[in-house]
Amino acid sequence: MEQELPAGARLIVGVDESPSSRWALAWAIGAARLHRMALVAVHVSRAPVHPFPEALPVQHAIRAGEEARCSEVITGVFDDVAGGVPEDLTTAVISRVGDPGYHLVDLAREGDLLVLGRGRRGLFSRIFMPSTSMYCARHARTTVVIVRQPTSPDDPEMSGDRARGFWSRRHP
Repeated sequence: MEQELPAGARLIVGVDESPSSRWALAWAIGAARLHRMALVAVHVSRAPVHPFPEALPVQHAIRAGEEARCSEVITGVFDDVAGGVPEDLTTAVISRVGDPGYHLVDLAREGDLLVLGRGRRGLFSRIFMPSTSMYCARHARTTVVIVRQPTSPDDPEMSGDRARGFWSRRHP
């Protein structure tokens, strides 16, 4: 479901099913209200696509199905974060299939604000799946805001023991 993009300064937020994305959307809604900007929610599916979709008739059906699923993801995240799409904001929903970083950078233009969530990832995830937020920070022609998911005070990964690290471990 592709909507026409609003004119003027826009706040573009990347939305997926991760907790950090929900925090980014919440931040984006608040910033859009504060600065009276249009909010553009974008979900990009990483589904494999053929470089020439006209060559395979089934590829068009796969792309259409993925774009419909993208719209459902965006609607679900809006419901979780704000109880639905905010009525007091000008909003647009964009669904794409392909590389998320490329499409987000392509949509953002000068004067826009690009908002992304950044969660904690494991070593294998960082090696085999590149970071969308880092790609956007390097290639975007506009301001990029990266929202981190807050950590719980009970989280053992953020305790003083982890901060000290392995190499500075005290030995008896």
